[in-house]
Amino acid sequence: MCPKYEDIARTVLLIGQLALYADMDGADLAFVEAVSPSLAVSLPEPPPGMFPSGPDLDGGPIHPGENS
Repeated sequence: MCPKYEDIARTVLLIGQLALYADMDGADLAFVEAVSPSLAVSLPEPPPGMFPSGPDLDGGPIHPGENS
């Protein structure tokens, strides 16, 4: 793996492991709440255009309370 992406891959893995830990019985949720924002903020911004911006022009699914 490219050294540039090793830290990103490691951080994503840690976020996944933290999510699994949070679902365990007896998990220390205060620890999860303290660590998860730090992990999330350490990820870089996604490249422009990776995610669509603005409203869903295709309409998307109908949600409760919306007109069909």
